[in-house]
Amino acid sequence: MKKIGLTETVLRDANQSLIATRLPFDMFADILPTMDKAGYYSSECWGGAVFDVCLRYLNEDPWERLRKIRKGMPNTKLQMLLRGQNILGYKHYPDEVVRMFVDKSVDNGIDIIRIFDALNDIRNIEVATDEAIKKGATVSGTISYTQSPVHTIKAFADYAKQMENLGVQTICIKDMAGTMSPDEATELITAIKKQVKIPVVLHTHCTTGMAYMTYYAAVEAGVDVIDTATSCFSGGTSQPSTETIHYALTQIGYDTGLDAKVLKEVNDFFKPIRDQFVKEGKLDPKALSTDSDALVYKIPGGMLSNLISQLKAQNAMDKFDAVLEETPKVREDLGYPPLVTPMSQMVGVQATANVLAGERYKNISKEVIAYCRGEYGTAPGKINEEVKKKVLGDVKPVEGRYADSLEPVFEKTKEELKGIARNDEEVLSYIAFPQVTEKYFAARKEREEKVVKYTIEPIKED
Repeated sequence: MKKIGLTETVLRDANQSLIATRLPFDMFADILPTMDKAGYYSSECWGGAVFDVCLRYLNEDPWERLRKIRKGMPNTKLQMLLRGQNILGYKHYPDEVVRMFVDKSVDNGIDIIRIFDALNDIRNIEVATDEAIKKGATVSGTISYTQSPVHTIKAFADYAKQMENLGVQTICIKDMAGTMSPDEATELITAIKKQVKIPVVLHTHCTTGMAYMTYYAAVEAGVDVIDTATSCFSGGTSQPSTETIHYALTQIGYDTGLDAKVLKEVNDFFKPIRDQFVKEGKLDPKALSTDSDALVYKIPGGMLSNLISQLKAQNAMDKFDAVLEETPKVREDLGYPPLVTPMSQMVGVQATANVLAGERYKNISKEVIAYCRGEYGTAPGKINEEVKKKVLGDVKPVEGRYADSLEPVFEKTKEELKGIARNDEEVLSYIAFPQVTEKYFAARKEREEKVVKYTIEPIKED
């Protein structure tokens, strides 16, 4: 019987896509031992926006969250998404920080690291890949998939071969916007399979309504692993349903290794959680519906849910369609970067700024300036010269690999945080998100001081 692996995404990308990663650990802690029995190829539970959101909104230590997941799922491979030289932040970091972040991720429980660069610039994944291999992790070298005049089947297949040469153990095609058609999946997977000898993984979203058909075509083309989400957190901007895919593949002779009874227990557990987010208005119906316009806009699920949240916060939901229309225009101006973090945020924020200001590029984010300088790597296509001139002014472009110009910062930061950060992991948190982590440290100190006060204050007798 032919085998195919399923990666469960409910602990990371499914809830990131539908509820902007607002799923606290305590909500799913009790189901972890059950999930551990499901038979998943892996459980994607960390990386992406999880790290940022834990510190910024959930008041959780992301490292402790990972350790607790590891303890709750000792028999399942835990998987994370790493942004190459960006690690889990939104800019490039020195090589020493990238290496240490990879080390600590593995030490705290990660088995599989899916490493990608938003621009598919091989230079930006070399260090993370090298360190992950040295640590004994499985590295899934990742293609940021998109369609544009400069993104071709041959270019993607050649990139897959470059990553295989780096030593990655699998190739992942990351279709973050869910725009890959069944025909494109067949063509691309066939081309990659001819180029490399390692397993191929496909990640997509249901945003445009094509994901189930695309997965079927991918399976027929020989894909080895696909990403799915427990059914109550599937669909819309999330992934296809784990249970449904398992059912369909089993009927046509594939062995997924999954236990259907356990899958039902997992889904039954998450249903009331999903319902609670709907009731509280934190799961917007827009994120659950099919949006064929995404075939034009190329906007991934996580970006779409965050865009909705941002516009709501500014009381500007009436500008939603205008921002969607502006997004591909900004993307073209910037040389067709794939809309994946941090490029998706960069393009989305700039498109929003253009619409809200009523004038294109009146307000330019520092990230767009850094991108046009070359701090994020080489743009896939040619950046619009007029826009580039407006963005950069007299600022000089970067020469060579930007990370090579960055000074080591870990030991210096560790010294600055003496008495505040309790371990190397917390120093890394601060390096990635300084302001957010500083607020987390302050809130933690306040909580602990209250506990001590109430614990040791003597009882006054009448």
